[in-house]
Amino acid sequence: MNPRPVSALPLEVDVRQAAALREQGALVLDVREPEEWVEVHIPGATLIPLGQLAARVEELPRDRTVVVVCRSGNRSQEGRDILRRAGFTRVTSLQGGVRAWAAAGLPTVSGP
Repeated sequence: MNPRPVSALPLEVDVRQAAALREQGALVLDVREPEEWVEVHIPGATLIPLGQLAARVEELPRDRTVVVVCRSGNRSQEGRDILRRAGFTRVTSLQGGVRAWAAAGLPTVSGP
């Protein structure tokens, strides 16, 4: 029986876990569309719309944990899976998306 690697992450994390990962240096990857991003996003997040992600995976660091987010949690699961298929091992998605993040009172910003 092989032990679970230290860097292994659950497929999804809740807002508390995501906030902790962000504070520990994780990259927050937002896979929504630019107009959604302008409305509200997590400070410091990187925007790569889901439809562009597969072609742009090399823009992302492989040496950092990546937390994929969207509006409610559906697109982020797909984004996470794209990254996993591309060989990323330290990747998870935010359950409930930016909506859950904001509802928990965590910081958000608006604008480009």
